[in-house]
Amino acid sequence: MAKVCTICGKGPTTGNRIIRKGLPKKKGGIGLHTTGISRRRFLPNLQKVKVANGKGGQRSQLVCASCLKAGKADAV
Repeated sequence: MAKVCTICGKGPTTGNRIIRKGLPKKKGGIGLHTTGISRRRFLPNLQKVKVANGKGGQRSQLVCASCLKAGKADAV
């Protein structure tokens, strides 16, 4: 099962996980230094919701929280 919203198509995005060491200049140090960068994935906030079918039935779909909040899914 893909981690994609069935309504808007929102899926996983990529980014960086940055590790910094040292005391910030604001606190009297010489500043933060980046010691490691690794890739990571940001997953959408998907919820399994029962959605009304066009034929009078119900189906369970993966819908992101922003679509639920906006009322784009006809949740039963």
